[in-house]
Amino acid sequence: MDTQPKLKRWQMRASERVAILLIGDLLVAAVALFLALYFWAARDAWMEFSLEFITERPPLWFFLLPVFWMILLVELYDVNRANNRRETVKGIGLATLIYVLVYLLIYFTSAPNSLPRRGVSVFIVIAVFFTLLWRLTYIRMFTAPHLLRRVLIVGAGNAGKTLVDVIEKLWPPPFFTVGLIDDDPGKLGQKIGNFPVLGDSRELIEIIQKQHITDLILAISGEMRGDMFQSILTAQEIGVHLAPMPQVYEELLGRVPIFLLETEWIVRSFVEKTSTSTFYELAKSLIDFAGGLVGTIIFVGFFPFISLATILETGFPVLFNQERLGRGGQPYKMVKFRTMERDAERDGEARLAEENDQRVTRVGWFLRRTHLDELPQFINVLRGEMSLVGPRAERPQLVEHFQKQIPFYRARLLVKPGITGWAQVNYGYAGNVSETAVKLEYDLYYIEHRNLLMDISIILRTVGTVLGFKGQ
Repeated sequence: MDTQPKLKRWQMRASERVAILLIGDLLVAAVALFLALYFWAARDAWMEFSLEFITERPPLWFFLLPVFWMILLVELYDVNRANNRRETVKGIGLATLIYVLVYLLIYFTSAPNSLPRRGVSVFIVIAVFFTLLWRLTYIRMFTAPHLLRRVLIVGAGNAGKTLVDVIEKLWPPPFFTVGLIDDDPGKLGQKIGNFPVLGDSRELIEIIQKQHITDLILAISGEMRGDMFQSILTAQEIGVHLAPMPQVYEELLGRVPIFLLETEWIVRSFVEKTSTSTFYELAKSLIDFAGGLVGTIIFVGFFPFISLATILETGFPVLFNQERLGRGGQPYKMVKFRTMERDAERDGEARLAEENDQRVTRVGWFLRRTHLDELPQFINVLRGEMSLVGPRAERPQLVEHFQKQIPFYRARLLVKPGITGWAQVNYGYAGNVSETAVKLEYDLYYIEHRNLLMDISIILRTVGTVLGFKGQ
């Protein structure tokens, strides 16, 4: 029997979809730039659209408009978001808002008639319209069922059930899940979620051939039998792609599955992946210094108004220092605007802030919603105690509490805490242990995968959160 699976040519992996999105966005931005120059030249009193116009009239920064636009779209290169119409429209809308606000800020602080208003306006309008058109076309064309990878999950135990639960909550689906296989006779013929257990390791190659499987996701939580191991090797030899369940979990959710990992993972796999390049560390330090300086200036500008509002409502103090744990578990004093009533923890017991927390004052509610309460933390950034991006800084008492209940909790102390972070932009505040565990999964994913582009994406998404009054 021919065991070669019949792989369809256009069944694309996530990396291939990202490449298509990048190429499409780049072409759209290039067209927008060309038309912006054309319409600018058409209304220019000095010269018509020509090579002379392009080389002499527009300033150099004008040709970087497409680059700035694509940077603002960075979160839409997440394949799951790119496949979702609602997320796509929301992402493009947010990018447009930030683009316009930044340009208006530059425009009103520049000398009169020093900026090509018409050229920039045309670029923004065309870039937004054609990007939206292209992205909706992409969703219609490239999320069709016949273009999805056909996946078989190996293992119907705890890891397999967790993955099925994740897949069923995602729409549109990231791939077409055919079903599962497992060597436990009691699971054969059953359903895990909406997906059937199709057979065991002896039938694996036959199922691959019959169902045109392109990928196997290895979700075996216990010991793997020899027959299963041999069948998986055979599947790989005939061209089926193999992926471990934790890797797929991370790709789909941007989180690390902490409850499905062995203790040795934190030593062997995770710690090895946390090392970063010298360039990244230097760039991050420069961004932290520049961001800390700008943020401190903004803090000084807002300080009199926030102080007056706070004093009128609840009196002093306006600021408060609270001990937090930094990199390596080193304690430091974090500075914040006071948003709760005085003596909010009269019993001395550290507690997480809750949704609609009764201890929050009216001024404090506004500061939290707008994240203005975080402004004093830029002082901590300048001191080197915090970074702009990193896990949320936590109090020593809460770290002690959570590390007893959540595996790998102290691993978040491998890097500096941040004013914003991957967990904050994806999940927000946590009010209990289970929600804190989810945030930890995001934090560990950031520590494992952090890079300059990811940091910039987090900062841009934080700007969107602030503009959308999404704080708590």
